[in-house]
Amino acid sequence: MQPAEAWAPVAEVLARRNETHLLEHAEHSFEGRLAEIAAAGEGAVVVGYSLGGRLGLRAVLRDPERYAGVVTLGSTAGIDDPATRSARAEADDRLASWMETAPIESIVAVWERQPLFADQSEALVEAQRPGRLRQDPRHLAALLRSAGQGVLEPVWHQLLGLELPALALAGARDEAYCAAARRIADTAPRGRAAIIEDAGHAAQLQRPQEVARLLADFADFADQDVGQ
Repeated sequence: MQPAEAWAPVAEVLARRNETHLLEHAEHSFEGRLAEIAAAGEGAVVVGYSLGGRLGLRAVLRDPERYAGVVTLGSTAGIDDPATRSARAEADDRLASWMETAPIESIVAVWERQPLFADQSEALVEAQRPGRLRQDPRHLAALLRSAGQGVLEPVWHQLLGLELPALALAGARDEAYCAAARRIADTAPRGRAAIIEDAGHAAQLQRPQEVARLLADFADFADQDVGQ
């Protein structure tokens, strides 16, 4: 529900220390987006927020030699419990069916009212709205069906063998994803977690300077690691 430009405030700060590339996805399926990450991200630290974090994590697990590291923000490595995952898949499928016939204005209005975003200021919500309104409901539905949390198998066990540096970020007010970030850090052999104060699910929008600092420090660490 966000274009690549949503990362611009972070990228502008990062540009002082690191080369950055904001990936605007043209594909709207799980495999299509992993292919786009692979094409654009060779040699890079892959950074993703929410769904993007889930995709980035799976991209580096699939082909770890292609990348220098991975950063997730407000993401998880999957839903462990099969029953919970199945229920989420069914709910996502119902939501996708509604999206296919609903106007984008209605979809955005529902999306903005999620409890996940309750801590965002009205100004921040309004700033994101134009990018969300540019989305195609059919593409959103297709992506939800192929890359939603209910249809993706969890990859926690695969993290045990991930040799790349991994950084899991979460906003301090996003309690469920703080727990997920700590679990990613505890599971990946070279994982670490950082909790961003005064932020919720979309910390890159609420605290762009702090997110950029954490990313730059991690990128420096990953670069040093590659050189050793």
